[in-house]
Amino acid sequence: MPSPSGPHAVSRLRSARLARSSKPFLARGGPRGERCAGCRLVPSHCLCALRPLLPVRAGVCLLMADIEPLKPSNTGWVVAEVVADTFAFGWARTEVDPALLALLADPQWQPYLVFPGEFVDAERVVSDVQPLETNTGKRPLFVLLDATWPEARKMFRKSPYLDKLPVLSLQSEQLSSYKLRRSQRDAHFCTSEVAALCLALAGEVHAAETLAAYLDVFTDHYLRAKQQLPVDGDDAAHQRLRALAHSQHSCFDSC
Repeated sequence: MPSPSGPHAVSRLRSARLARSSKPFLARGGPRGERCAGCRLVPSHCLCALRPLLPVRAGVCLLMADIEPLKPSNTGWVVAEVVADTFAFGWARTEVDPALLALLADPQWQPYLVFPGEFVDAERVVSDVQPLETNTGKRPLFVLLDATWPEARKMFRKSPYLDKLPVLSLQSEQLSSYKLRRSQRDAHFCTSEVAALCLALAGEVHAAETLAAYLDVFTDHYLRAKQQLPVDGDDAAHQRLRALAHSQHSCFDSC
């Protein structure tokens, strides 16, 4: 299992966003708002020791609304903790980060903009991902609009540099189980859930299951901290994450 090496993409974006702030962003919780720099939870409920950084061929590109990197409940952070090749960029209506354009043009990647197909011209919509072993040799890069639903629609309409990307429209019968910030539409997934569905489509099934399990553990720690309850490290969510980590180690040992 690879080990974390320094701050991930969302952490770096958060630091840059804080540096531009004219006043401090104060998240509630903990003594004087104290939070772990690694997982953003209060120290008593820190999640860092459970972080399962995964070796996957697919990548995730998070295009984040202005204050999303600052929110402790943001699950783009969860994606960046688990998927090694996660990139994060702040979104602005009037400008675009040149590094984002370079990433989208990088020949090693096949970008897919993940968005509901009902809002897109039919010729742009795809419902599947080209296998990794195709002749192109390109790796799938899932571009996720990390924002509230109204913000995401605005980002979609006002980002012309995304207009040429194929739009991956996810089809799933499951309802979102994310409990921290509920969308008005139950069928809407949080960013981490969307990333897990994308990984599964790319054939990265173990990574998808691990990301989903880590989101469950993160949600449990977050809510227990909010309710001032201790963490139960032997509950079903923690056991599932440990089992997936063990199976990953077993795979490495046998390969």
